[in-house]
Amino acid sequence: MEEQKVKIKKFLSRFFRKHELGDDEDIFALGFVNSLFAMQLVMFLEKEFALTIDSRDMDLDNFRTINRMVSLIQEKAAVDQQSSQVSGG
Repeated sequence: MEEQKVKIKKFLSRFFRKHELGDDEDIFALGFVNSLFAMQLVMFLEKEFALTIDSRDMDLDNFRTINRMVSLIQEKAAVDQQSSQVSGG
């Protein structure tokens, strides 16, 4: 979990250069987020953590804070692990 937080913070620091983000700080409330950034964030999470973010996951609440992004990653990983066990993978 800490490794995931570090990777997310490193990515976000490129966009929030003068602001040290807290784990529970709402990045949308800070006013730095636009639609292009939101898509970059989704693509980063998918690539970095080898997961697919489905349309049902595209809730702003899943991306508001570093802790919520980590929770989403862990939930997706658990679902992927369950489905691979069910399919015999």
